Amino acid sequence: MAIAPIAALLALAWLPAQPQTAAPQAPRTLPAQRLEDVRFRPVFTGLPALDRPLAFGAWPDGSGRLYVVEQGGRLSSFERGPDGKGAGLRRELELEVSRLHNEEGFLGIAFHPRFAENGRLFVHRSLRGESRGRISEFQRRADGRIDPASERTLIEVRQPWRNHNGGQLEFGPDGMLYIGLGDGGSAGDPQENAQDLGNLLGKILRIDVDGRDEGLPYRVPADNPFVGPAFPGNTRGEIWAFGLRNPWRFSFDPATGALWCGDVGQDAYEEIDVVVKGGNYGWRLLEGFADFSPRSKRGPGDPIAPVVVYPHSLGLSVTGGYVYRGPALPCLQGHYVYADYVTGRVRALGVAAAGAAAEARPVELGKVPQPASFGLDDAGELYITSFDGRLYRAG
Repeated sequence: MAIAPIAALLALAWLPAQPQTAAPQAPRTLPAQRLEDVRFRPVFTGLPALDRPLAFGAWPDGSGRLYVVEQGGRLSSFERGPDGKGAGLRRELELEVSRLHNEEGFLGIAFHPRFAENGRLFVHRSLRGESRGRISEFQRRADGRIDPASERTLIEVRQPWRNHNGGQLEFGPDGMLYIGLGDGGSAGDPQENAQDLGNLLGKILRIDVDGRDEGLPYRVPADNPFVGPAFPGNTRGEIWAFGLRNPWRFSFDPATGALWCGDVGQDAYEEIDVVVKGGNYGWRLLEGFADFSPRSKRGPGDPIAPVVVYPHSLGLSVTGGYVYRGPALPCLQGHYVYADYVTGRVRALGVAAAGAAAEARPVELGKVPQPASFGLDDAGELYITSFDGRLYRAG
């Protein structure tokens, strides 16, 4: 099966002789000077234990507060505190969610680029009592809290099974909202959703939340790749890229705008992709570079090869991260940092200006227990949320 080439295709991860585990201590005063010495260490230890935190970032109103999302349905904000331990945890929004499966719950959040002005934020969650996911908009009240009664539903997606829900929401540099959805679950994409442009499963979507098309609570951008008379009437114009199994976490490189995505594997391989407009990322025809079900339904275009593939001997569930562009760790700048949820290993791969791998192999950055997601603070410093209930910072 043909695979479309991209620059610097493959960087195979490897097992270091003696991987180091993050110690439960405060960050060092001096940051690491060499890439090999960067580690993620617990921070904000003054906060109570969090319930499976899976999103973190700067509360985008200029207040200096930070936020954390817990999978059970809570969005909270807090202060750094004078001792760096974190303080003043405040509940901002609490939603009912389904928790029947490990991959359900409060799955993603994105603040409107003009949140400080308009108070709009967007949430992806699993609905209680249903096998269905919902992307909604909420509005901030005059007192600064998020109004749960302000919910406006944008998209609801029926989930044939309760796993592979994706979850990520992220505004791109273009101001559009990007949405990650898994292939519908079970195993092996039995409904062949990921290659089918007639549904939203196994895709990354792109919508305009500042406009509305007739009959829709959002606008489908006219420059999306599958919009127009050239495509069958059942084609979903919201699709930006397809052929993904479970794009759990993705992010935009703040320097280049490249969209980096960790796509969770099936039987043998985990992969990192650089996602481009209209790209076909191969699932379920391929898993990584290997044939999986090559005679299955096939969407348009040759599959685009992953940037990184690693076998299940080295990890079992990739957690996509960020290209680091922060000031505190010059040695880490220009590296895409990602992790594996099962093994806890964290890795850094140098990237090129064109949005591809620039180095042959990633560098090991030790371990974090159950790394569920990554986040950035208002200075661009990099954090990991862990299902051990803690937050970790690179240093």
